[in-house]
Amino acid sequence: MLTLSEHECIALIKQQKCFHAEVDNGAFIVKIDEYSPMICAAIHNGHKLRADLQKNFLLSEDERFYEEDPFTDDLISSFPVQLIGNDSRFEYDLNRAKTLSTYFKTAWDKQVWHKPLTQKQRAVSHAKHQAFYNVLSAIVTSIERQFGNAIVFDIHSYNHKRIVTDTPTFNIGSGQIDIERWGKVVNHFERQLNKIELPNLDVRAATDEVFQGRGYLISHVNAHFDNTLVLPTEVKKVFMDETSGEVYPLVLEDLKAGFKDAISETAAFFVRRYGKKKRTQKADILSSNISPEVLRLDKKLFALCKHVETLNFINPINLAPERNRFLKRNSYIAPNFTYKQLNINPYQFRENLYKLAVDEISDASIQQLYRHVVDNLSYKIDLLTTIGTDDFVYNSLKYYGEPNKADIDNARFLLHLNDSEPSASEPSASEPEYDADQAIDYFKEQAYQWQLSCKIEKSSKIVAKAMVNNEKALLLINKDARFSEKELHAFAYHELGIHMLTTINAKANPLKVFSLGLVGNTHAQEGIALYSEYCSGSLTMKRLKTIALRVIAVKYMLEHGDFVKTYHALMSEFDLDKEQAFTLTTRVYRGGGFTKDYLYLRGFKDIINVAKQQPIDNLLVGKTGLLDFDIVSEMVERGLLVQPKPLFDLSYKPSGDKIIDFIVNSIK
Repeated sequence: MLTLSEHECIALIKQQKCFHAEVDNGAFIVKIDEYSPMICAAIHNGHKLRADLQKNFLLSEDERFYEEDPFTDDLISSFPVQLIGNDSRFEYDLNRAKTLSTYFKTAWDKQVWHKPLTQKQRAVSHAKHQAFYNVLSAIVTSIERQFGNAIVFDIHSYNHKRIVTDTPTFNIGSGQIDIERWGKVVNHFERQLNKIELPNLDVRAATDEVFQGRGYLISHVNAHFDNTLVLPTEVKKVFMDETSGEVYPLVLEDLKAGFKDAISETAAFFVRRYGKKKRTQKADILSSNISPEVLRLDKKLFALCKHVETLNFINPINLAPERNRFLKRNSYIAPNFTYKQLNINPYQFRENLYKLAVDEISDASIQQLYRHVVDNLSYKIDLLTTIGTDDFVYNSLKYYGEPNKADIDNARFLLHLNDSEPSASEPSASEPEYDADQAIDYFKEQAYQWQLSCKIEKSSKIVAKAMVNNEKALLLINKDARFSEKELHAFAYHELGIHMLTTINAKANPLKVFSLGLVGNTHAQEGIALYSEYCSGSLTMKRLKTIALRVIAVKYMLEHGDFVKTYHALMSEFDLDKEQAFTLTTRVYRGGGFTKDYLYLRGFKDIINVAKQQPIDNLLVGKTGLLDFDIVSEMVERGLLVQPKPLFDLSYKPSGDKIIDFIVNSIK
């Protein structure tokens, strides 16, 4: 961060330069990442008291802290234009006129100074007060000149325990607002604040219930600018213990994210109503540049985790001989699978993972996205370190979850459908089969047509018919696999059209977290991949039943804990051949009990539900998940990520096969 004088700061603002700086010996901070019609201020955030005043100051650190507005800088950290007070309001109060900003002796019924400040001491504080308002005026002037109008969010916090009556979580003060002119913006902001959700707290926003917004910041702006609205906003100190000063991190994190949405939505509404751009959305209000701290963190995260690919370690290395032994010996002795050794020190990995400076990310939503990823990777390393042990299944449950009643009911529904009248998309009995070499030729041609730069090879080390290796952008084809023509078409859309595309898209983005995978990426990516089969007219009843069988296989694995018992239960109940039953059982028992397979059907159902409501193209930016879909879309709209282009239309519409459409829409 730069250290600038007031005049240097104003000179940069007049040139519309972006910068972060401490101004006037650190009295306040200016952060400008991009010139936006929205300014956020936290003028009572500071706790500093200059050295020549400390001997004369009577209050303790705790007493001073109690009346200040700590952590309000966090509440505005997501926004491109910020003004943050560093000095304590007891030295000079930025929300009072300059001549009244220094307290003579008392404040809040407490004596502040042992003896009154000298004229010289007051003059130093008043000069810092003046510098702040000179810089604020320069910013507002620049923004009004560029955008025509500006909106200032003047953020404070308040102590509530001393107030007997119930008080709102957020209070907007409208005492100095021209309600006839700006009233709709005030009402919109109140509605947005009421949407914020905080852990274990009831949230309520109100206007003029506790405070009326009589401070000097709004008075100063009203006196000097005709086209700028100031919204004085008080936040109840629910994010901390107001007496001890102890912060509640989970509340503060959710409050930051909620504030980001409420403020940016209100600013966009303000611009649409009063500004030049009538189609402004909240993404247009936020910065279009990735901050250096995000890039630094992302680089470190990727370097630490780029080789932590679950399927590289979980597929048995002796799959072929164990399959042959099992199938040739009456199938009553469970396979003895062995696995690739883990080349990661899990203790050092966890230590380095939690050392990553996620707290340094200023954007609340992006910070939450990385927090989700870090926590998820800690579960993933637990999973990998227990491969082949009894603990593996418990870590799989923690990482992937397990099928619920709805999942089981959907699977049973599909498996009990009558096969006597196949849909138009079903392969005929006489349809030829293609071996692995022929499949590779087909996929290479399809990849060429879609302009996908990738490798396609045979493998003897995978359980599935086909699988994408994300790290190498490599499509692996099981050397023993056989495909019908419709299966080739379906696998092309599934593996190349989604999995390979998202692999390539992730590598093209500046943030490598999308190659590692966001939380729930298996659920979302497999759901989209199956949805692509549906969109392409390749989804068959046979395929749906295979996906349903995987759900039942996971259920049986969790109930039986016995490979042989699950294998025979699947064979006898669903009339499967030995090869199919072995593959299904192996998929869910590899590693020691792998629950991932139920997510295909759940993901398909959930993606269809989302696609019916909104476009899902932004999920193709990389290995994304539905948990962070909103922030991913926002990042695309802000230009932080490359907008993904699907290889085919992913908007929801019936497939044209009435039977398949009926079945798919019956999955609940």
